[in-house]
Amino acid sequence: MAVSPIKVGPLKPSELAEADRIFRVAFGTFIGLPNPAEFAGDRQMLLSRWRAPHAQIVAAREDGRLIGTNALTRWGSFGYFGPLTILPEYWDRGVAQVLLDATVKIFDKQGVKRTGLFTFPHSTKHVGLYQKFGYWPGYLTALMKHEPAAVPTTAAGPGIHLSTLSKAERDETITGCFRLTDKIDRGLDLTDEIRWMLKNKTGEVIVTRSRRAVDGFALCAHGAGSDGGTKLCYVKFAAARSGPGAGERFDSLLQACDAFALSRGVPIEAGMSLAREDAYRRMRAHGYRAFALGVSMQRPHMAGHNRADVYAIDDWR
Repeated sequence: MAVSPIKVGPLKPSELAEADRIFRVAFGTFIGLPNPAEFAGDRQMLLSRWRAPHAQIVAAREDGRLIGTNALTRWGSFGYFGPLTILPEYWDRGVAQVLLDATVKIFDKQGVKRTGLFTFPHSTKHVGLYQKFGYWPGYLTALMKHEPAAVPTTAAGPGIHLSTLSKAERDETITGCFRLTDKIDRGLDLTDEIRWMLKNKTGEVIVTRSRRAVDGFALCAHGAGSDGGTKLCYVKFAAARSGPGAGERFDSLLQACDAFALSRGVPIEAGMSLAREDAYRRMRAHGYRAFALGVSMQRPHMAGHNRADVYAIDDWR
């Protein structure tokens, strides 16, 4: 019996519901949930990227039927992909390789200097697949949770909510956020991610400042349609300004995230590369506890912003 070729193209609006179902069933099946479709609850870790100016979702189809997707996200000179999900009945049939081939070509056309992904460190199949496309495993990434117990007290205050600022102040602050990440790794830029979160009201961007500059900022995803859903504050990305005092600025940023989560009555989830040793230790001291481990893989094999001198939070899911 002839096998129909797998075709890849942009995800269509009419396929959104099925793409979300495949995402949940695929991950839920892999980790062994009794009801795979309940994976991730009301979190929208795939569809939250739909129509984002800095992201795109590619789809794999057989005879017109949607069988898998991959989301590509660009943060300036850095890009990452995922979640990459395939219908379980199509596992081990080369669908992921077709999606990855398209993904790598898109990133190469965009000219990003490095790209990455988050995957299961215990899965030789996953790690081996990504190595075929030039990705190399680096440090483990700890997925961590924290339940703030009290309103934090800090000289820096609870942080500024970017959505509350005037347009001029907001634009100036977003520029300050870019200056911060650009110094961490040239070209790393969360500008589009920040604006997309505020436009869609899928969370809040918390900023800590001194008189000199932006000391730190955190993208806290929370609410219907967000990566965090309604029961969680998911810190999708956060960073403190580098240089002397960076650790203390990071501590203040963690306290500002606490204040936001307490205002919403939800716990915090955040990912931390163990390459950022002091940042990880400070999160542990702050009360964060790891509940799962993944591994970051990058193409080409380089540190990027996964370095010991960096005080940043992300996990590339």
